[in-house]
Amino acid sequence: MSDRGMQEAREFLERNPDINSIDLMIGDINGVIRGKRIPRDSLLKAYEEGVCLPASLFALDINGNTIEETGLGLDQGEGDRLCFPVPGTLSRVPWQDRPCAQLLMSMYENDHNPFVYDPRHVLQRVLDRFSTLGLTPVVAVETEFYVIDRERDEEHQLQPPVSPVSGKRDRQCQVYSLSDLDDYCDFLESIQQAALTQNLPVDTAIAECAPGQFEINLKHRPDAMQACDEAVLLKRLIKGVAARHSMEATFMAKPYNQEAGSGTHIHVSLVDNDGNNLFCGNNEQALGSELLQQAVAGVLALMPESMVVFAPNANSYRRFQPGYYVPMSQTWGADNRTVAVRVPGGNPAARRLEHRVAGADANPYLLVASILAGIHYGLTHQLQAPEPATGNAYASHPPSLPNSWIQALDQWQRNEILPEYLGQEFCRVYHANRYGERQLFMRHVSSQEYDWYLRSV
Repeated sequence: MSDRGMQEAREFLERNPDINSIDLMIGDINGVIRGKRIPRDSLLKAYEEGVCLPASLFALDINGNTIEETGLGLDQGEGDRLCFPVPGTLSRVPWQDRPCAQLLMSMYENDHNPFVYDPRHVLQRVLDRFSTLGLTPVVAVETEFYVIDRERDEEHQLQPPVSPVSGKRDRQCQVYSLSDLDDYCDFLESIQQAALTQNLPVDTAIAECAPGQFEINLKHRPDAMQACDEAVLLKRLIKGVAARHSMEATFMAKPYNQEAGSGTHIHVSLVDNDGNNLFCGNNEQALGSELLQQAVAGVLALMPESMVVFAPNANSYRRFQPGYYVPMSQTWGADNRTVAVRVPGGNPAARRLEHRVAGADANPYLLVASILAGIHYGLTHQLQAPEPATGNAYASHPPSLPNSWIQALDQWQRNEILPEYLGQEFCRVYHANRYGERQLFMRHVSSQEYDWYLRSV
C-alpha cells in the first residue's frame, strides 16, 4: 500500500480514538457487500499487507451460494486472494450505535496483479482505454429506492411505511411532491448527515411516483471509479439509516406488482486533458456534438449485449412493462424521458448523455463499465446514431431489447463486442454465475402458481 494510504489510516485512528472495529467491505458480482470485521489494532496491517478473502467470493449468487460452474470454488480449492484498501473510503459508520468504521477493499492475485473477476478491475480495464485516448469520463449516479414497513400486511405482502407526520400509511404519491419529502424529512436529513460524515457528495432528493419511493442523486465526478465506489457506499448508508428509522430500504427493481420499479440512471460526459467537455457542441445543438452522437450510437449498439448487466436477476425483468416509465427499445433523443438514452437540456457546457435502462439492482461498476464500453466503441468506430425519437418513444418504438432473464443470458453468450472490453474470462464467470442463479430460481414454485394452477389444471 502507498505511503498515502498508510498516512490516511494513521490520521483516521488519531482523529477517532473511540473506534474499536472496522468493517472491511468488498462488492461481489451482484454488488452485494461482503467482507470481514477487524479490530482497530489490525487496520494498519490491512493497509500494509492486505487481508485474505476467498476467490470464491466472486462465485456467490444473490443468496451467498457458491456457483461451482464459475470454477472459483472447489475446483481451485477455495483458495484465498489478497484484498487491499481503496484509498479515500475509510470512514465512520454513523448509523451504528457502537463506534465503528468501514473501508472498501479490492481483490488482487497473490502477486498483486488485479483479480480479473473483481468488478472494480473490470471497470478499470475499460477506463484504461479512455486514458489511452487522452479522455476522462465524468460520471454521476442517480438511484431510486423504496422504503417499506418492517411489518407485512394481512396477506404477508410488502406495504409502505406509516407517515411519521400524518400517522397514516401512504397509499399514493405525487412525483416531486414536497409534502412527501416533508413527511420523511427526518429520514432524508439523516441520510444527508451520514453522507457528510462519509464524504459522499449527495446532491438532491426527490419523491418518486409511488408511495415510499425516492431518488437520491450523487454529484458528478471526473473519476468514474470513485463515482461507483460512492454509489455502492450510498446504498449501504441508505439501508443503515432506514433501519435506524424503523424502516427497511430496498433497491429491488420491482418490489410491488402495481407500482413503478426502481432504476439507476447514469450521466456521462467526456472531457479532454484541458478539461473541455467534448459533448457540448454549440448552443444550437440540443443533441450535442458529433462526438456525443457517436457515443450514443455506441451505447445503443451494445445495449442488447449489456442487458444482463442492466437487469441481472429474475425480479429485474418485472420492471420492463408498458406504462411504468421504463425504456424497452434502443432509442435516444433530446430532453426526452421516454427514451433509453436522453440528452438533457440546460447549459450546453454541461451537455451529457443519460442512460435510463438499468434497474436499481444493477452492480454500479459493471453498469458503468458497460456504458463506457459502448461510448468507447461508438467513438473509435465513428458510429452514426439513428434518428432521435420525439414525443412518446414508448408508443412509437416497439420493444426491441431482451425482455427476459433467459433471453439476456442467451444474448450474453453470443456477445462479440462487450467481452473485448470487460474481458473474456470475466464474461464467462459472469454468465456461469447468473445462469446458475437462474437454475436455482426456476426450481422454486411460487404462491401465485398455486393460486393459478393448483385446482385449475
